[in-house]
Amino acid sequence: MIEPSGEKAQGEKLQKVIARQGLASRREAEEWISGGRVRVNGKVAHLGDRVTAEDKISVDGHKIAMVDAEETLVLVYNKPEGEVTSRKDPEGRPTVFARLPKLKSGRWVAVGRLDINTTGLLIFTTDGELANRLMHPSSQIDREYAVRVHGEVTEEMLTHLRDGVLLEDGLAKFSDIKEAGGSGSNRWFHVVLQEGRNREVRRLWESQGVTVSRLKRVRYGYMFLPSRVRLGNWEMAGQKDVNVLYEMAGMQPKTVASLTPQTREKLQRQQGKSGASKPKPSTGRTGTRASARKPAAASDERRAKPSRNPAGRKPGPSRRKP
Repeated sequence: MIEPSGEKAQGEKLQKVIARQGLASRREAEEWISGGRVRVNGKVAHLGDRVTAEDKISVDGHKIAMVDAEETLVLVYNKPEGEVTSRKDPEGRPTVFARLPKLKSGRWVAVGRLDINTTGLLIFTTDGELANRLMHPSSQIDREYAVRVHGEVTEEMLTHLRDGVLLEDGLAKFSDIKEAGGSGSNRWFHVVLQEGRNREVRRLWESQGVTVSRLKRVRYGYMFLPSRVRLGNWEMAGQKDVNVLYEMAGMQPKTVASLTPQTREKLQRQQGKSGASKPKPSTGRTGTRASARKPAAASDERRAKPSRNPAGRKPGPSRRKP
């Protein structure tokens, strides 16, 4: 039940519970509560209210399917071109969520976004608070991309990109740039950012008078895209990799929700129906280990390997070695 503000607080703050379900960030949840959109046990909620597992929460009249606070699910997805990172698209374009396994409760939350023409690593979790922490600018978690650039690239341009370029939304730069093959006017680079502004990689290169013809995210913090996860496929993360994600976010790890063999088989059938190629059996490990660091790649990307330790820097706030 909701605890009056004058009594001993029990349960969790309402906005935190809503955020964990992946419906909104804590700040957005607070705005919903202030706007009278949230009800608990049929009564309009207020900021400061706390709830327990027995309470019934609804937003705009829609009941929230509560997720076990102590368990989580995480998966990695290899996004192909042509999909948007949103649940619904007004233009009717396919979305990344259409290929993901269906959940009985809660919903998948994407850790960051990739634009429609960018491929590669997307991380999804049922823990909205984890997703928000991993995406928050204060986390300073590295994002690494393999990028093919069309046009002449000079050392002076690379210096500008490392030092910082003033874009329309502020100063931006790559914390690291490594050459990764190619010749002439088509060269591959691996670049590292510590933020996720809209089309930032493309805009940085365009500021130097060249264009990006291919772009693929290969790493997010300590999480690499495993080569076995082909375009349009996903793989569930095991407990060790989930622990690493929570460490990156500065949170206490949660237990990976157990899946019965029947449930796993059902999820694989769903993946097959989504149009993706048949998945390989999961090893229970994603891309945080050295043996899984090469990204899945098209034939012309094979020379563009992810850097193992860009410029000697840590890929995230953790002290654990990638």
